[in-house]
Amino acid sequence: MDSLSYKTISVNAATANKEWYVIDATDEVLGRLASQVAKILRGKNKPSYTPHVDCGDYVVVINADKVKLTGNKMTDKVYTRHTGYPGGQRFTTPAEYLVKKPTFIVEKAVKGMLPKNRLGDAILKNLKVYAGAEHPHAAQNPKTIKLNEIK
Repeated sequence: MDSLSYKTISVNAATANKEWYVIDATDEVLGRLASQVAKILRGKNKPSYTPHVDCGDYVVVINADKVKLTGNKMTDKVYTRHTGYPGGQRFTTPAEYLVKKPTFIVEKAVKGMLPKNRLGDAILKNLKVYAGAEHPHAAQNPKTIKLNEIK
């Protein structure tokens, strides 16, 4: 007779039950949005969470160009990159990125909240970010979810 009436469930890539979710980023604060999206991507909102497996869901973020930043971050926050050439350090603000490449600031914020290894790279591929309200993933029947509904 088994003394334990329960077993620890360890999910693998074959048994992971992945779903599709749509999150509307209109008037959402960037950091709060990114932390909730990262939680869903990682699978931490599921009881079957396994740390070393990509067991999270797919997330489609729409209206990424309407995301908010609190305080003066829209003009004071600086994204730094380097071209690889001497003196090639470049600085850009979120306001400039919203004009040029509106999906970048959401992708960058979520990427910073995921593991910095191969698993994090694989999980990031489950994130789809779009500037407008339209997305090409209607065939997957994604569920619309609000940020305050996420546990």
